[in-house]
Amino acid sequence: MTIIVGMADLKVTKEPSSMLTTLGLGSCVGIALYDAQSKVAGLAHIMLPDSTQIQNNKNIAKFADTALKKMISDMLLLGANKSLLKAKIAGGAQMFAFESLNPGMRIGERNIEAVRRQLKLYNIPILGQDVGLNYGRTVELYVNDGSFLIKTIGHGNKTV
Repeated sequence: MTIIVGMADLKVTKEPSSMLTTLGLGSCVGIALYDAQSKVAGLAHIMLPDSTQIQNNKNIAKFADTALKKMISDMLLLGANKSLLKAKIAGGAQMFAFESLNPGMRIGERNIEAVRRQLKLYNIPILGQDVGLNYGRTVELYVNDGSFLIKTIGHGNKTV
C-alpha cells in the first residue's frame, strides 16, 4: 500500500504498510523518520523553517519545528522508541536564480538548516541525505527496511 504525503503534510505508519511517498520537493524538505525495531515510519513534507515567523501557522505540518514534534509524537503512539529513531532528508533546493543575496529568498537553504537543527534538538541522527542544489526530488520511504529512494529528473535516482 502506498501512502501519499501531500505538501505541508505528514503521515506515520507501521508495517505492513509498504511505502510513504511525497512528490515535488523543491525548496521544501522531506523528513523521513524510521524505527527499525518497531517498523514504524513517518514522512513529513515541510515548506518553511519556523512557525514562529509566520502569522498563519495553524498547519503544523508546514513547518520544520512543529512538523517534527508532531511526527515524533504520532510515531510513539504507534510503538516507536524515540531513542531508536533515525532520519533521512531530501529537498531544500534553490529552484530559482536570484540576483539578491537576501536570506529570505533562500528558502531551501533555510529549510535544510532548520530541519538539521530540529533533528539535533531531538537527538535523531541523519543517516542519509540528498539536499540543496537546484533540482526537485520525489521520495519514497519503505516501511519494511527504512530505505529512502530519492528520484530526480535528469540527476538519477539513489537510495540512502
